[in-house]
Amino acid sequence: MIRIGITGQDGFVGKHLYNTLGLFPNEFLHVEFQRNFFQKDNELDHFVSQCDVIVHLAAINRHESQEVIYETNINLVQKLVASLERTNSKPHVLLSSSSQEERDNLYGKSKKEGRELVANWAEKNQAIFTGLVIPNVFGPFGKPFYNSVVATFCHQVSHNETPRIDIDTDLKLIYVGELVQEIINQIRAKNNQPKLEVQHTSEKKVSEILALLQHYKSEYEDKGSIPTLASTFELNLFNTYRCYMDIANHFPVKLMQHTDDRGSFVEIIRLEVGGQVSFSTTKPNITRGNHFHTRKIERFAVIKGKALIQLRKIGTDEVLNFELNGDEPAYVDMPIWYTHNIKNIGDDILYTNFWINEFFNPNDTDTYFEVV
Repeated sequence: MIRIGITGQDGFVGKHLYNTLGLFPNEFLHVEFQRNFFQKDNELDHFVSQCDVIVHLAAINRHESQEVIYETNINLVQKLVASLERTNSKPHVLLSSSSQEERDNLYGKSKKEGRELVANWAEKNQAIFTGLVIPNVFGPFGKPFYNSVVATFCHQVSHNETPRIDIDTDLKLIYVGELVQEIINQIRAKNNQPKLEVQHTSEKKVSEILALLQHYKSEYEDKGSIPTLASTFELNLFNTYRCYMDIANHFPVKLMQHTDDRGSFVEIIRLEVGGQVSFSTTKPNITRGNHFHTRKIERFAVIKGKALIQLRKIGTDEVLNFELNGDEPAYVDMPIWYTHNIKNIGDDILYTNFWINEFFNPNDTDTYFEVV
């Protein structure tokens, strides 16, 4: 069992890394970190001394004062190194730096000098150190106007605000899930590399990203259609966008029911992608699900009976409750990293139609069980 501590555990990348490590309970054990540990030497020392691996992500990247950014980031690294020396600990340390290292700004300077401080400690103490130089990161749950332009645009487009492009530059991007996988790969490999440049997985102009997000708004959020997702980048961007929507108020979405003397007809989904369609019957008071996905797009449409669909974002306590009735067919889509279930709350059999964007693969189910 590898004991892993993450400074910046509650930040954008830190939270994704924390949650993903939790998918491997037989391999990794969390050592809990709190922000105030950097203000208390004894708490920081206790944290450091427990860890086989420390992933140092704690930093600030935006502030009115560049000097505050520089001083804060350097100070955090200095405190970590001092604790390592006080406790005579030699964990594998991984540090997140930035592709802005070579730019003429104090943020980039703070990341480069911080990486070099830990590299010097590792060399002096014959410890393993991996200095990750990371491109622009995007993904669900990033903070708008702080973490990335993608987070900002997702928030603005989904909330009917007007985005603005200051400079239509090319962005070298990596999805947060891909970055987390790279960090886990380095932990497993125990790779000693003071400067490891993490390769970007896509490159897009700012205007291209905005155009895609506006397309998702029009086709998916407004019309209910699943748009064409021509690449892994587009799938990741689409899943990112869905997590910035006002999920609690957007769902359930009523389906159009066409009725005549023969009965009724209801179109459940329009697709520009493939996938798998299925249906289930559920007996009264029975609950299905209680699991989440990290990449799959999934739609539940109730066509007969009464159902309660519940969603809860992993790592939070808030539960979203949606009641659906087959008399007024409706659907709820499952955002990634939200555990979900469906319960028959009626007296009759519940009929539910399911669509998911990929075929079921028993060797790679992307299904992780957690009670809502």
